[in-house]
This record gives sequence, C-alpha cells and structure tokens, in this order.
Amino acid sequence: MEKRYASIWFKYLRTDRHAIRRPELREIPFVLAEPLHGRMVITEANAIAEAQGVTRGMVVADAKAFLPSLIVIDSQPQLASRLLKALGLWCIRYTPVVAVDPPDGLILDISGCAHLWGGERDYLALIVSRLRSRGFHTRIAIAGTIGTAWAMARFGKATPIIANGSEIGTLMPLPPAALRLEPETVDRLQKLGLRTIGSFLHMPPSVLRRRFGDRILSRLRQALGQEDEHIVPLRSIPPYEERLHCLEPICTAIGIEIAIMKLLESLCKRLSGEGRGLRTAILKCCRIDGKIAQVAIGTSRATANIPHLLRLFKLKVPKIEPALGIELFILEVPKVEDTDPVQEALWSSSPGLEETSLAELIDRLKGKEGTRAIYRYLPDEHYWPERSIREASSIAEQPSTAWNTDRPRPTRLLTRPEPIEVTAPIPDYPPMLFRHKGEVHAIKKADGPERIEREWWMDTGEHRDYYDVEDDKGRRYWLFRAGHYDDGNSRQWFLHGFFA
Repeated sequence: MEKRYASIWFKYLRTDRHAIRRPELREIPFVLAEPLHGRMVITEANAIAEAQGVTRGMVVADAKAFLPSLIVIDSQPQLASRLLKALGLWCIRYTPVVAVDPPDGLILDISGCAHLWGGERDYLALIVSRLRSRGFHTRIAIAGTIGTAWAMARFGKATPIIANGSEIGTLMPLPPAALRLEPETVDRLQKLGLRTIGSFLHMPPSVLRRRFGDRILSRLRQALGQEDEHIVPLRSIPPYEERLHCLEPICTAIGIEIAIMKLLESLCKRLSGEGRGLRTAILKCCRIDGKIAQVAIGTSRATANIPHLLRLFKLKVPKIEPALGIELFILEVPKVEDTDPVQEALWSSSPGLEETSLAELIDRLKGKEGTRAIYRYLPDEHYWPERSIREASSIAEQPSTAWNTDRPRPTRLLTRPEPIEVTAPIPDYPPMLFRHKGEVHAIKKADGPERIEREWWMDTGEHRDYYDVEDDKGRRYWLFRAGHYDDGNSRQWFLHGFFA
C-alpha cells in the first residue's frame, strides 16, 4: 500500500477559537497579545486585522495608531496545544493515525482510508467543509510524504492533491521555508539569492551541508521520500480494530445492530484465523455532531463466537444515543487471549466450566443492568483465611494449587470479620451462645479450636482460635477468638463465615 499523508494548517487557530466562543468578534479586527520587554506585542491577528496591515510581532500601540478600532485580547500560550489535541482527536474518525504538528497544524496518515469516502478529493473536501463549518480557517494538502503535504498546505497554489512520484516538480517553485527550515537558514538562503527550492535542489550535498548544515539535507530527503519520517499518533492504535463508515447517518437501533454485526464478522474472522478470542471489546459511535457514544462488553473466556458477542452488544444498544445520526463505527478490542479452535468444537458436549453455554450465560448476566456480583474464586497458597482465596481472571483460568481440604472451611467467607458478643463457660471452650446483629444464637454443637497463626513475614498481630459451631436452628458458623483468652472479654470474638 502506498503511503499517503494529509497536512492540515490552521492559519488563525487561536483567533478562530475566540471567534467561535464570542460570535461578535467574527466581523471586527482583533489580535492576541502578550507582554514582552515592557510592551504588549501581537502574537496572532485574525484575518480581518491582518488584511488591514496588522501582523504578528507588531507592537500593540503601533497597530492601534493606524487602526483605533482594533480589539486586543490577552494571549494564552498553552491554548494552541490544547486546541490541536482536541482537533486531532476529532479527526480520528477519518483515520486512526493523527499527530499534532505544532504550532498550528495536524498530520494525518491516510493510507488506505480515502477510498472509504469516494477518493482523496471527496475525502479532502469533506474534512475542509466540516472544519470550516465549525469556524476554522483551514488549508489541507495530500501527498506521498509528510514534507510535501506540509509544504503544499502552506505555500501551494496549485492542486492540493499531489501524486506519488511528483514531489520534485511540486517543490521546485516553492520558497525555502516550505521545507520546515529554521528562520536563520531561510534568511541565509534568501541573502544568497536562493529564493526557491529548485534553485538549490540539485546542488551537491556536500556544498549544502558545508553552508547550511545537515538539517537542510534531511528535510529535502524527507520531502522527496528518500528518508523515512515518523510521527507520534495522539492515540496508539489497538492491534485489533475494525471501522465501518456509513454512507448515511445511522439513527435507529436496527441500523446500529447491523453495523455491529458487520464489524464482528470482520473482526472475528481475523481472530479465528489467528487462534485468538476477545475478552474485552469497545464500540465507539462517532456522531455527526462531533460527539462519541461508546459502550463496552466483557467475556468470561476468550471467544470469537459472533452470535454470542452480538447478543452481548444488543444488551448495550439501548444505551447508545445516536442524536442526529452516527457516521462512523469503531470496534476496538484491547484485550485478547489465545484459544484452541479444536477444543472449541468439543465444548458443546463437555460438562462443567468448560461448557460454552455456561460462559455465554455468565456474559449475558453480567451485561444486564444492575448485575455485577458474579465471581469465581481459586485457592491461593496462604493459611491466613483472607489470603487463602483469590478472584479468577476468567472462567477458564486453572488454579495454581489445590484447595485445602484437611479442615472444613465455610462456603461464604466475610471480607472483614464481624465482632460478636459471646458467653463461654471457661477459657478455651467454645461459646454457649453468641449475639450477632441483635439476634441471639444458642449453640448446640461445636468443634475446635483450630489455631491459625499470622503470617509473620507479611504482617503482625494476634493469632486466631477458630470454632465450627451449629445453633439450635441447624445453622452453622465459623467463629474465632483473637489472641489468648483475656478474662472472658467478649470483644475478642468474631464471626468470619457461614457454612452451607
């Protein structure tokens, strides 16, 4: 695939933003200024002020001398970077690779994207019209290299779409500043009479290096495609991502479900071919008003089962607000895991946790509104009860150690032991009764004590003496006394779990 880049130039970036926020500024000359050496100096002028002779770097007092109606607004140095980032994130709907090009531009890697909008000309026209409708003065050029696209966006006077291989002829009539050179280098070239790129393009590299340094050679090679130039995208591209562009805005739930189906078909075909399945998926719906609605699903085990994933997304469709319509769907899969396609064919006849229908049922339950308490626990190599279990990351995860079955353990263990009041006949005997949340339990059967010492290499504190007890209603509990018996102090007793 041929590389293609688009360079977007916002000539009046910050003044446009002020005019968008304050519509009364659109028809009057105004500038942004900041103090410099005790004087207010203009850092940016809007198009109307510029047309009347106001330029960047001019002292405000001088400008107001011939243009008394000039409005002066305090400059905000960090505003440009924030604006470019926001605009770049907005442009991700047109390509996943967007980079900020300070101080007033964006670079888009549009390789393989433009045909989705009918070709590069329609693609460029759409972006320009969208940005101008938002109030930004915009120039865009497309070329096979970043350097040529950048030069044509700012200095080009012919077509803004440059075919691959025609960079030399395009660059020759442009001024040296089109190569993104330092101002000092540009001044030196102009003083020597080299006022176009063509005037020094074919000079020996050794001559250019000796007079102007390596920078000019590097910029020339980059613009001509002889040296790679890399950009840092605003957002890293997920390794598994599918996009669906809509010819007409989608506003209905059925349309959204059809779009999800098409995305899943493309994505799951790739995942199945690589022997992988998704665990987490995020659907982003880019609306024509510039906002993004998104929903996410998760699965208990890695899967590329399209019907199952579609059912999970259907549970989320009512949460998607299309507003005036959705023009782009993006399906990202940030988490995938390996899966065995041969084993997957056998799951339908396998019992227990390996049953596909069980995993799919859990996923659907998790996707329902208000259902969150579905967990699976595995044993961990600790004697201290709170550390003896851990939450499994998936339904297919295998335990690293066996369950401890030499002593009975409750089916429900409290996250934090709850204090209880007890009555015990003598020290080291199980209690005769205990009070928990206002209810008195008379104990009929008891077994214990079982002493569990603290793991001294992890924390300090008292040991515990545990008792398995059964009350007069047949309910069984796991109680413990913290530390040694201290004059029958009932505050040392706790309830820690419930048996089935």
